Amino acid sequence: MKTTLTQLEQDIINQYQKGLPLCSTPYKAIAQALNSSEEEVLSAIQALDNAGILSRVGAVFNHKKAGSSTLAALAVPEAELDSIAEIVNQFDHVNHNYGREHGYNLWFVVTASDEQALIEVIAKIEQLTGYPVLVLPMEKSYHIDLAFNINFAESPRGCH
Repeated sequence: MKTTLTQLEQDIINQYQKGLPLCSTPYKAIAQALNSSEEEVLSAIQALDNAGILSRVGAVFNHKKAGSSTLAALAVPEAELDSIAEIVNQFDHVNHNYGREHGYNLWFVVTASDEQALIEVIAKIEQLTGYPVLVLPMEKSYHIDLAFNINFAESPRGCH
């Protein structure tokens, strides 16, 4: 378990939670902005990922302009949760896949090029898992800014 972060790792976390450079070499652009090399930036991102600190690097799209998507859930016996999650994770169309403490205990987002493709992906997930997918389409969207500036110099509350 990683307990301390390098200055480069801290800078990547605070400066690139949003605003990833839109160019053919984004990691090189980050490296230049942080007075580092592209290799060091890639290594730092890999270290953050390996430590479980990083959840993902990638774009967030307006799904209504990029195709069709829905929140979905499966009710899976606890003993099968990991194996069913592996099946669901095989689909490039699936992201944000999480286990939950609920009757529907596997929640994920499915994105496809259009509504028909979305229906086909969901049907394939049902076929391969053997469980019906609960489809929860978005009725209204809300923008939530989830970027946080972290003060790495402060100890977390209760920690010394």
